[in-house]
Amino acid sequence: MAMNPKKQLINALRESALEIKSNKNYHWGHMGKCNCGFLAQKLSPFSPEEIHKIAMQGSGDWNDQIADYCPNSGYPMDRLLFDLLQFGIKMEELSALERLSDPKVLKETRKVKAYLEFNNPDDVSLYMNTWAYILEKELNEDTIPVQIQEPSLV
Repeated sequence: MAMNPKKQLINALRESALEIKSNKNYHWGHMGKCNCGFLAQKLSPFSPEEIHKIAMQGSGDWNDQIADYCPNSGYPMDRLLFDLLQFGIKMEELSALERLSDPKVLKETRKVKAYLEFNNPDDVSLYMNTWAYILEKELNEDTIPVQIQEPSLV
């Protein structure tokens, strides 16, 4: 049985967070080794170099290319973005990942650290783990069966 796409996203976020924190290859200025690039590595068959090459066919950083996204363009970056969306990621969440700016995630991370730097591997790791935690909590809330109480006869 295939894993739920949202669970795959949660696992990919956690794996990316761990690798970013321990990987000396993290580089925010490289489209395949940055915040979104690490997540794309986990959710696509592409290596960091392939992701970077795909992204360099378009213009701008991840945020620019997300803003220009067209699912029917046929451009390689748009196909990659389309594939990422299949895991339940919203475009605004992907855009926020690059700058660590999702208010829902920041609300939780501020319990640990007041300010996050978008190109600091430790901060990116904290953000990704927190996002995974939030998604998991939401997923569990959606799948918990509702307890139906029997009506009282008294």
